[in-house]
Amino acid sequence: MARQARKKSTTGIYHVMLKGLDGRNIFLDDADRSVFMEKLNKARETGGFQLYAYCLMDNHVHLLLKEGEDLGTSIKRITVGYVQLHNNKYGRTGHLFQNRFNSEAVEDDQYLMMVIRYIHRNPLKAGMVSRLKEYSWSSYQQIIQAYQGNSSIIDMGIIKEYFPTAADFIRFSEEENEDECLEINLKTRCSDEQLTVLLSKNPEYRNLGELSVDKRNQLIRQIQQETGGSIRQLSRVLGLGKMMVELALKRRA
Repeated sequence: MARQARKKSTTGIYHVMLKGLDGRNIFLDDADRSVFMEKLNKARETGGFQLYAYCLMDNHVHLLLKEGEDLGTSIKRITVGYVQLHNNKYGRTGHLFQNRFNSEAVEDDQYLMMVIRYIHRNPLKAGMVSRLKEYSWSSYQQIIQAYQGNSSIIDMGIIKEYFPTAADFIRFSEEENEDECLEINLKTRCSDEQLTVLLSKNPEYRNLGELSVDKRNQLIRQIQQETGGSIRQLSRVLGLGKMMVELALKRRA
């Protein structure tokens, strides 16, 4: 099947997600994250894109940017050098990121602000921190500091137009919401066969029935997040009772 063409943004602004191949972690320590940020900043300077937000999670990265050069070229500038250094450091070879990055076009300012909030709330949503300001590897703190006059790699123009003060921005960011951005669009349904092949690549997904309840539920939720599979499909492919899968997803943090 031919690959679907990437939707072109009329504004040049994209929400991009870079994911680790087969769900593997991209970053194993903070030194890795520092290297990635160096590559991101160098690509920004070379490619001329504007950066509005970012968040470095363990196995994926969110970027919100307005392209200067072609988007794909900028993403290659970021990832190729990082992968080389990562592979050298950990004595591995081959791909680290999924071959095709995911993106969505951002066509209006209101959605742009929503995506910024969504990106910054990723660590909170994942239970990694209890407050947005506690996470060091997103642009949230950089934006707050930029309001105080500190230099930043974040393009603050449009953010300050919407939120004249840091307090305004913080209030918006901390609002409870049901924002759903790029991830909801990534959940294209796999066939049972495709899902089986995908799960066979990760040994953690085998013999789920033999794991503790907490660990099994955590992995079921992770599988559903990564694949978008329905309760009925996950039950079939994983060989678990429908009620067991349903309860695991209801207990989502």
